[in-house]
Amino acid sequence: MKTEQSIYSQAKGWAKKSENNLSKIAQLVFLFGNKDLLKEQRHIDFVRNAYPVAQIVGCSTSGEICQEEVFDNNIVCTAVCFEKTSVEIASEHIGSMEDSFTIGEKLAAKLDKEHLVHILILSEGLNINGSELTKGLNSKLNDRISVTGGLAGDQANFAETVIVHNRAGEKNLALAIGFYGEHIQVGYGSMGGWDSFGVDREVTKSKGNILYELDGQPALELYKRYLGDHAANLPASALLFPLSLILKNSETALVRTVLSVNEADGSMVFAGDLPQGEYVRLMKANFDRLIDGANDAAEMSKISLQNSDPDLAILISCVGRKLVLKQRVEEELEIIREVLGSAASMTGFYSYGEICPIKPFEQHCELHNQTMTITVFKEE
Repeated sequence: MKTEQSIYSQAKGWAKKSENNLSKIAQLVFLFGNKDLLKEQRHIDFVRNAYPVAQIVGCSTSGEICQEEVFDNNIVCTAVCFEKTSVEIASEHIGSMEDSFTIGEKLAAKLDKEHLVHILILSEGLNINGSELTKGLNSKLNDRISVTGGLAGDQANFAETVIVHNRAGEKNLALAIGFYGEHIQVGYGSMGGWDSFGVDREVTKSKGNILYELDGQPALELYKRYLGDHAANLPASALLFPLSLILKNSETALVRTVLSVNEADGSMVFAGDLPQGEYVRLMKANFDRLIDGANDAAEMSKISLQNSDPDLAILISCVGRKLVLKQRVEEELEIIREVLGSAASMTGFYSYGEICPIKPFEQHCELHNQTMTITVFKEE
């Protein structure tokens, strides 16, 4: 496997970050970038001219990752040439959030063929229920195939996200990339680093990913009391105070962040489900633990790659982590580099949600929020 990277900025145009002469042979190109830039067909045309035989996939972001650097409002382009691995792309239009489970089923069904090793998902970030999307995927794959990926971002604006599939970015699209063959190895890991505080609150009224009541009180009203002065900046400020969802009969808690709020009925829409009868607890950031979480995610991904040094690493980190870490945000990339080694090309984006199995070697994917999720690839 070979890769090369370039970056587009409005000030400097396109600039190469690395070069491997892949223009005629790259089969897959990842584009992670600013929403408005990805909606301009001229940028897609430029990449198509550079890599005429490649499939072009990508999404809008809340920050772009290239090696150990984080960029805003640019496009990061990573071209990949596989020597012995084939790739297929499936896409589905999202009519409404209620379609999320069916979208997952359809994407999995399209790619579930002989020699499938892994699926990487890139999805619309707002008009989607990430929990239902993963349930749909799992229902078709029966925990036989690993799935990782993430939900597109839009800085902290929560206005519009787009997906790229061989043309300018579009809303309400989900795509899945299938990797096939006996020579491709894939590893993955996902970890957070947030601290929970306060008392457990029961989800007394919810519908899928819409939360209406906690402990019999309007959810938004209760949440605003916790946020204090931060409440004026909802929903963006909610990224600093996610919820920990404590699942019955499970040792694992999932993190959920707010996508939007409804002042009229006091409800809150989350990136994933908050089942009625379960318990949640508010969370807050711990700087050092966020960096440690990135380290642990990298360790997990390398363990599931049998401790080999990867050729390519796709990093998907939650926008909430970026907002908290601020000028320290590149520290989580630097610690990942230390674990993965110098050979891996690192790309990725800051997202509205991450998809990954909870543990190495598991193949049952879940929606996560506020994590660093890493997918690593190596071709034998």
